[in-house]
Amino acid sequence: MHRTRGFTLIELLVSIGIIVVLAAILLPVLARARERARIAVCMSNLRQIGIAFRMYTDDADGAFPNTGDPYLWMGRRWRWPLARYLVFTGQSDPAAPADPNRSVNGTPHILICPSDGTGRLKWDSTSYGYSAAFYHTSKQINQMTTDDITRLNRFPCVTQYEEAVLSPERKVLVAEWLTNHDPPAVGWWDWRGSRNYLFVDGHARYLRATSIHPAVNGWPDINLTRNGLSGYDND
Repeated sequence: MHRTRGFTLIELLVSIGIIVVLAAILLPVLARARERARIAVCMSNLRQIGIAFRMYTDDADGAFPNTGDPYLWMGRRWRWPLARYLVFTGQSDPAAPADPNRSVNGTPHILICPSDGTGRLKWDSTSYGYSAAFYHTSKQINQMTTDDITRLNRFPCVTQYEEAVLSPERKVLVAEWLTNHDPPAVGWWDWRGSRNYLFVDGHARYLRATSIHPAVNGWPDINLTRNGLSGYDND
């Protein structure tokens, strides 16, 4: 009779070592591939959002969304005037009907990036910001600060029209607020990382923050593009 020879301890340890090395090589590759797929989904979200904006402006005789809310740039807020074009089914929270930051009975749909964990928990499942340059004049934008965008509200909102955009292929309309695909997760007031951007002409690109021209406040902030809609964010 022949006895079946098993692995020796040395052979077993060598095999485990090889598996560990292969895993160390393959796991980062797989993680990068997964993130590239998520970037593509996020970019698709933005293109669909671009179509929603196009439908809105077509119905509004070329006017961009303006509700008189100085903080309309935030994803939780601009989704409301665009709701029917986005097929967003959310409703105002009955517990706080006047609060645009809260919704109920809706699904995130295309408003959330698949890599954005913060948006789900902190911003009512919204990931994308709408440039404030589309509801302020160029003169206003050139005088504004980050505080004006976030808390001071010194400037009244003024409806802007498509003809005011001189470089639709270079002016960003909507973009990811955080660098969800390229840690650390920082916002528009930081030069680190990369994110997806949607331009007025409808195309979307994944760009490093350093590819965006410095805004009036010195950051890659599409809210405060120098010269507003007469200016541009990327070459």
